[in-house]
Amino acid sequence: MSYNLIKTLHILSMVLLFGTGLGSAFYKWMADCSRVIAHIAVTNKHVVLADWIFTTPCVIFQPLSGLMMIYIAGWPLSDRWIVASLILYTLAGICWLPVLYLQIRMQKMSELALQESRDLSPDYWRLTTMWFWLGVPAFASMVLVVALMVFKHLPGVGS
Repeated sequence: MSYNLIKTLHILSMVLLFGTGLGSAFYKWMADCSRVIAHIAVTNKHVVLADWIFTTPCVIFQPLSGLMMIYIAGWPLSDRWIVASLILYTLAGICWLPVLYLQIRMQKMSELALQESRDLSPDYWRLTTMWFWLGVPAFASMVLVVALMVFKHLPGVGS
């Protein structure tokens, strides 16, 4: 596989990862703000589904394709921008894994509340807060990874 083909797939995967993550976060947040349980339940269902269909494959493909490009280009893994990218990507993953768990829990909680025609519990809203705050460092980390991927150096450090 050529470097340019891998790079193209890597960029498309990154766009899909960002788009799905940001879109899912926006629509979940808007559904939660509506306080309409039917809307919240269906949105949570779709957010979980989008993570399985789009986010998970991209999360797996990103480091594999990145390492393939590093190998083909002959860059040392010890380059600062590569080390920083891997650390930031790992941080995003450490935040994302509990987010997956929280989304599945919130999906089940909102579906049960809808079936039982009752309000969402305070636990749901506590999990929503945790979900939001785990997303902040994950998203910020990914923005920095993209910047490092594009510029291939740390700001103020050179190459």
